[in-house]
Formats: sequence, structure tokens, C-alpha cells
Amino acid sequence: MNKTFNPEFNYKEYPEYTDAHMIPFGDDDVSIFDKDYPYIDKSKKFKWKQRLVRLGLWTIVFPFSYICLGLKIKGKENIRKNKKLLKQGALSIANHINMWDYIAVMNAIKPIKPYVLVFNKNVTGKDGPLVRAVGGIPIPESNNLQASLQYVKEVKDLLNNGGWLHIYPEGSLWKYYRHIRPFKKGVAHLARLVDKPIIPLGFSYRKPSWLRKKLFKQEACHNLCIGEPIFIDKSLPLEEQEEDLLIRCHAAVCDLVGLSVEDNQYEPIFNNSKRIDFN
Repeated sequence: MNKTFNPEFNYKEYPEYTDAHMIPFGDDDVSIFDKDYPYIDKSKKFKWKQRLVRLGLWTIVFPFSYICLGLKIKGKENIRKNKKLLKQGALSIANHINMWDYIAVMNAIKPIKPYVLVFNKNVTGKDGPLVRAVGGIPIPESNNLQASLQYVKEVKDLLNNGGWLHIYPEGSLWKYYRHIRPFKKGVAHLARLVDKPIIPLGFSYRKPSWLRKKLFKQEACHNLCIGEPIFIDKSLPLEEQEEDLLIRCHAAVCDLVGLSVEDNQYEPIFNNSKRIDFN
């Protein structure tokens, strides 16, 4: 566990509830995300588009991410030494602290081509086509049961066929937030349903140089640390397995960003949790 830089920020600008969105969204129509929507688009046209976007990622975006994010990646050996296991399907999680942090995740685990669960209005907005092309899977409204069942089926099929799914279990983006907010239960439920490991990743920060502050207006440089796979404990009663998994995942991400569970203070599982204002 390493000590890390804490970016200067006015904590009062963060929402009251830990899963609430810091960045406002419009009133886009999300009714298109129904039982007939292709949550994982397998059409030839879309596949060609994905290939072109991924070429751009590898040749331009990934190299530039080291500059614009001040990115340093640690723990890649945890991917390499578990390569055979992860080829059978895996989930990954991370704290959500930057609009471009998924670029860093894709860079860290390449050549794996992950998918990522996203808030549905990220797909209906102007950046929607790009979000889809980099693997974005919109989450349908919870009150649409048929859509939710279809979405879960497609995600399970992805994982059972050796795919990789990234999830932000805090539920929303809080820019430059240092502490790890409570996790929502969905990631642990999905991991149990498909019996796949969860790879924890954690973003922490370094103090930017004077040049970075002036040239890129950076408030912090980014570290991304990759942890060891975490598995469901099948020795526990079924009703305890998901909670236990979520608690261990939350603790792992805390450790990766250089915080003890005690110093982090947040409860591990979201329960209408509210923001803590740290001194």
C-alpha cells in the first residue's frame, strides 16, 4: 500500500449520495433500450467499425494517454500470470475518477478487448457511437423487466464465451475523488451467476509538475494498479457469497490506491450511502 497525492478539490461539489452523477445529463429518450436492442452488437458493420476504432486506440490514443493523463500502470504481471484463467472470461472493477479512465483500463489489459457497462445516457448522447465502439453496453432502466432480462442474458453469454467485462461498481464518476465509495451489488451478483473471477484495479494520483499544470491544466497525474483475481468463496452459504465477495473487492481496491479500509471510512456496500466530507 503506497501513499499517494490527494488532489486539491472542493468536496462540497460532489453529490450528496455516493452513486449520484457529478456530471449532469440531458433528458434523452432511453426507451430504445428495450428487449430488442442489441446490447452487444454482433453485426458485420459494427464489427468493422470496432476494428477501426481499436486501431486508432492502439496507434494514437494509448500512447497519448501516457501524456495527457500522466499515466503509470503497475501490476500487469497479475494479468500475464493468470492469462490461461482469464481467457475463460473475467470481470474487472475500478474506481471511476475521470472521463477517460476507461481508456487507461483498456491500455492496461491490452491485447484483451473488454466491454464496459455504461449509464444508458452515455449512449444516447453525442459521444454515443464512440462509447459503443469501445465496448460500451448501456444498462436499461430497472423498471423494464424484459429489457433487463435480455441485457443480463447477453452479458452472461459474453462472459461464458471468454469475454472480459469492466464495471464501475461505485455507480458514477466523481472527478479526482481519492476515496473509494461504496460498491453496488450487481458486480458480485453477476460474478456468482457466471462463476468468473473479478480483477480489481485502482486509480490513485501523483502530484503534477509545474509544466503539466500549465500546459495540460492537470490537477493530478494518474496511477493505475492491477490486483490479483478475486473469487467467490464457495465454502460460504449461498446467501453470504455475494456480500463477502463485494467486501473483499472493496478492500482490494482501497489497498491498490493506498488507503486502509479504516482510513477510507466508507462502508463497502452501497446502502443509500452519503458523501463523507474529509478534513
